[in-house]
Amino acid sequence: MEFKKILVTGGAGFIGSHFIRHVLNMRPATQVTNLDALTYAGNLENLRDVQSNPRYKFVKGDITDTKSAAQTAEGFDAIVNFAAESHVDRSILGPEAFIQANIVGTHRLLEVARKLKIKRFLQVSTDEVYGSLGDSGSFTENTPLAPNSPYSASKASADLLVRAYNHTFNLDTVITRCSNNYGPFQFPEKLIPLMIFNARSNKDLPVYGDGLNIRDWIHVEDHCAAVLEVLEKGKSGEVYNVGSDNEWSNIQIVKSILKELGKPESLIKFVKDRPGHDRRYSIDSSKIQSELKWAPKITFADGMKRTISWYLDNTKWLQNLQSGSYQKYYEQQYVNR
Repeated sequence: MEFKKILVTGGAGFIGSHFIRHVLNMRPATQVTNLDALTYAGNLENLRDVQSNPRYKFVKGDITDTKSAAQTAEGFDAIVNFAAESHVDRSILGPEAFIQANIVGTHRLLEVARKLKIKRFLQVSTDEVYGSLGDSGSFTENTPLAPNSPYSASKASADLLVRAYNHTFNLDTVITRCSNNYGPFQFPEKLIPLMIFNARSNKDLPVYGDGLNIRDWIHVEDHCAAVLEVLEKGKSGEVYNVGSDNEWSNIQIVKSILKELGKPESLIKFVKDRPGHDRRYSIDSSKIQSELKWAPKITFADGMKRTISWYLDNTKWLQNLQSGSYQKYYEQQYVNR
């Protein structure tokens, strides 16, 4: 089914902003409202190109504020919940914010959806809820949840609440669990933009442990296309894994960025590993590919070239993020580690 009015929570963030742009481009009759609290990673600059679109509206608000969320959601067909604290390192430094945003916030948003009889609630989750893999195998939708960080535990808890509201209250819900995203507008605490930013400035590139932790990478535009497919065609109560069968170790990613920028590998600085660092993620996305006919379109080589070029061409966007709070976090996380 195609929804005419979609409420996107957390739409000023990295993935949410791309999703809003994707919907506006692909569904010319659909109206999108963006509800975002504009915390450190929420940035309206991410949506400057659509801010004058008559089918787009921004509302500043927090999903933990039930009254505000209910007022904003009135009359909508669907809610797509991107709103979350999403960085593992920050969850280790301060888990409380993750409990509030990811668990309490999701619960209150589910209550809003239930009381307003929203037609569909889509929860955007992560492969990290499955925990860590060994050298072989991939996560399927039936893999038991085994989160290993406060962040992933909070997302797993939210997923279980979504499942419960589907089963107990017959709320139409779907869940997507995606692998690591990359692309334009990603906050520079994440691996790829952090390494691009530091390499460009000839700064040390901090790599946790031995750098051999493996992730399955997908371009954010492919992820957003998958979310829209699940929103419109997914079966109520189901979970859909989203990935591109594209595994790389962290050190391979870092070296490829250095090579693309013509920078020496001597910039790499191995730092003390973070607590409980999952060794490997791998997503089996055969369910969404077979049932909904979605497939990733952007190759990793092309996506990385485009991503690196975007950051090099948008240095002002990066500089605007260099606030005192980000610098304080960066120093706490990586300097003298």
